[in-house]
Amino acid sequence: MTISVVIPTLDEAQGIVRAVESVIAPGVEVIVVDGGSRDGTCRLARDAGARVLEGVRGRARQLRLGGEESTGDAVLFLHADTRLASGWQEGVRQALADPRCAGGAFAFRFAERGFREWWIERGVALRVALFRLPYGDQALFVRRSVLEKMGGIPIVPMMEDLDLVAAIKRAGRLELLRLEATTSSRRYAEHGTLRTIGWHQWALLGWWLGWDREWMAERMGR
Repeated sequence: MTISVVIPTLDEAQGIVRAVESVIAPGVEVIVVDGGSRDGTCRLARDAGARVLEGVRGRARQLRLGGEESTGDAVLFLHADTRLASGWQEGVRQALADPRCAGGAFAFRFAERGFREWWIERGVALRVALFRLPYGDQALFVRRSVLEKMGGIPIVPMMEDLDLVAAIKRAGRLELLRLEATTSSRRYAEHGTLRTIGWHQWALLGWWLGWDREWMAERMGR
């Protein structure tokens, strides 16, 4: 089974090399879809071994383009500030060796260690355990057939990761790997922990209730 990794970027020079290097492996295609970076992200990604596509800014659009241009039997969507644990590709292949499995996600972990990070990690673990609802920062992966059946990543202003999770669940089993996706806690530091968590919960409620996402994104300043 071949795997394509799609990484959307916008001014991610600080971490893109680590992200790409964490997923480079035999039988793995790595595609970076850039949304107009001005900090050398594209050059760094190419030098690290990724194929770079220049697209329109917007995570959903970038993910969709990467999915359409990829060739793997499975597609994994990775945030630019996230790294996968060694052996991640074997974990994905083992999960998808079961025909009942349509896709999955990794365990969530912060690169930084502190009480704030520990507390948020526990909250994420509880959400995933109760609702089987991982977010995009847990490196979602999906069979190509499932991605094609849903028409690719939907072009929405936010919460496209939960649309993908819902499509995976409709198509089959969602596998939750014990292998970790290690991500940065920078957005919590930049915007405030309680404020960021509050916005996440509000956005999740809106997604569940089917609120207008353009209105939600405008309220959140996206």
